[in-house]
Amino acid sequence: MSLRNELIEFCHKVYEKGFVSAYDGNLSVRIDQTKILITPSGKCKGELSEDDLLEIDNSGNLLSGKCKISTEVKIHLLAYQKRSDINSVIHCHPVHASAFAAAGEGLTRPVFPEVILSLGKVPLCKYGTPSTDELPNSMLPYIDFVWALLLENHGAVTFGKTIKGAYFRMEKLEHVAHTLLIARMLGREKTIPHTKLRELYSIAEEVYGIKIDKRNRMDY
Repeated sequence: MSLRNELIEFCHKVYEKGFVSAYDGNLSVRIDQTKILITPSGKCKGELSEDDLLEIDNSGNLLSGKCKISTEVKIHLLAYQKRSDINSVIHCHPVHASAFAAAGEGLTRPVFPEVILSLGKVPLCKYGTPSTDELPNSMLPYIDFVWALLLENHGAVTFGKTIKGAYFRMEKLEHVAHTLLIARMLGREKTIPHTKLRELYSIAEEVYGIKIDKRNRMDY
């Protein structure tokens, strides 16, 4: 499957899952060290075709394509500039994760073992006006070590070594946000005890084959 075909597949998935509505969101993949394939501005992700995709360089200049570049391209450019291990960026407005972002709360408490291991902490980035440098700059304190972020009063962004990896992180992020909201309706969520959390981290690489950056570990 070509990168173009794969990017379109996941554009349709985020729309079908309700992670975006109308013309919201943007997805990209790194073609090589100098070029990026990205979705255009003002197009529904559920209706995109390969012909709609844009090729840009690392500075955001249009190399090929006929549509307009999204003003949120700076989110993608920052991620690719800062992390050589990031090859895909997905920015969406999933309802439950965006609710946490609107409430001014990141997802950093240790509640679910699978989230701790596969997603890590999801910090809240300070609100930045879209299209300005404030938005990507809000990611700077975290971009070196996280795989998912909440954007205050805005939405969410996930990163991956592949677009499939970035997509599944967005799916996991929305699932855990939804579950936490239900837990709070029942009273509150219960966090994993500190001793058990340390035990989980100590066996993460040996048992699960997952190496977790210490900066991305959930704690109290």
